[in-house]
Amino acid sequence: MIRHSQEHILNRLPTSASALACTAHALNIIEKKTLTHEEMKALNREVIENFQQHVNPGFLEYRKSVTAGGDYGAVEWQASSLNTLVDTQGKEYLDCLGGFGIFNVGHRNPTVVSAVQHQLEKQPLHSQELLDPLRAMLAKTLATLTPGKLKYSFFSNSGTESVEAAIKLAKAYQSPRGKFTFIAASGAFHGKSLGALSATAKAAFRKPFMPLLPGFRHVPFGNIDAMRTMLSECRKTGDDVAAVILEPIQGEGGVIIPPAGYLPAVRKLCDEFGALLIFDEVQTGMGRTGKMFACEHENVQPDILCLAKALGGGVMPIGATVATEEVFSVLFDNPFLHTTTFGGNPLACAAALATIHVLLEQNLPAQAQQKGQLLVDGFQALKREFPELVVDARGQGLLIAIEFSDNEIGYNFASEMFRQQVLVAGTLNNAKTIRIEPPLTITIEQCEHVLSCARKALQGLSVKQREMIEVEE
Repeated sequence: MIRHSQEHILNRLPTSASALACTAHALNIIEKKTLTHEEMKALNREVIENFQQHVNPGFLEYRKSVTAGGDYGAVEWQASSLNTLVDTQGKEYLDCLGGFGIFNVGHRNPTVVSAVQHQLEKQPLHSQELLDPLRAMLAKTLATLTPGKLKYSFFSNSGTESVEAAIKLAKAYQSPRGKFTFIAASGAFHGKSLGALSATAKAAFRKPFMPLLPGFRHVPFGNIDAMRTMLSECRKTGDDVAAVILEPIQGEGGVIIPPAGYLPAVRKLCDEFGALLIFDEVQTGMGRTGKMFACEHENVQPDILCLAKALGGGVMPIGATVATEEVFSVLFDNPFLHTTTFGGNPLACAAALATIHVLLEQNLPAQAQQKGQLLVDGFQALKREFPELVVDARGQGLLIAIEFSDNEIGYNFASEMFRQQVLVAGTLNNAKTIRIEPPLTITIEQCEHVLSCARKALQGLSVKQREMIEVEE
């Protein structure tokens, strides 16, 4: 255990002493497996103060809006099982948020943790000069796993980075052909770095950073006629389209599932107009929707595929941009055109390889389909029972949404679920919609518990709504 005496710390320069005290305290907390009641209270106060003074005070208000009784002091401590976590007060929560889709194989999956630990004992990060074996193994695995002719992978650290790489790759491929325009969809979320944000379709995220990258157009999601018209108009005006970028199912837009046949029709239009098709499966990939990749539901093959979130098994951050040889070959002559220091590092690749192994060995995509259907059926029954509150319940696999009649009901529902120690949250582009996105390892019994808690929450909200109406009358 790391020990630092107060005298040793104070022998440093004042600024260094302060920082050293901070790190010594933090390392002490990291090493602890349990906390006393007083330590829990002290840590809660400290975390809130640090968020207020050094992270972003706005996060405290956001957390306050979705936790029970305005208690924004809930501080995460550790995972207690594949599907649950505990806070510093010892309360255990069933995770139906899944870190916005990163915990597909559960919290601290032992296979993933073991792979990372073994790699940590050998070489955590690569030298940059020698060839790193796990990057090559993961690239081959993804070439085998992904649909169609996808063959080469560029690795990064996050979803938005994987989208940035896809945009740059499409530009590099299409620029010599005189094609510079990108088409994305209304309601889309592709990330918040500058290029990805240009494809994202929420004004609140975009306006503070205008102007964004030029050449991005947006059309209604799921409307093939609008897509055809945009491609045609761009050709007529000389703004030929380099690529169309879509989420097969819009996650942050509110779990919006396009009409059957839409994605194959988009593929056909891209071929007709010579545009690349980019699928952003950062949230829908890795088994979340009942298939390994959501585009497989209709057997549509993109030219570029973006992955992240669950690819690292909830243990390491990693993003991947997978492309066909024809497209990726623009980087062959100069592989340094687009690079990142930590992308494809050994720890992240170890986590990704172990994650894929678990997904396939335990057939988790099929489990997601089965459990997801149970939950969607249950939420649709609640919609029929509480039509004044619930507008819709929809989903594919374990990417599920409950849409409420207004924003306030959605927030109150999340708060009521929190009181019952079930974690849920809203979607970034649709405030009325609460997502249900648990680990794919969630059990049938836990699914039934979620439905029971949801019914109890809606009963309470229904009573409150009737009381408010009676007061107004």
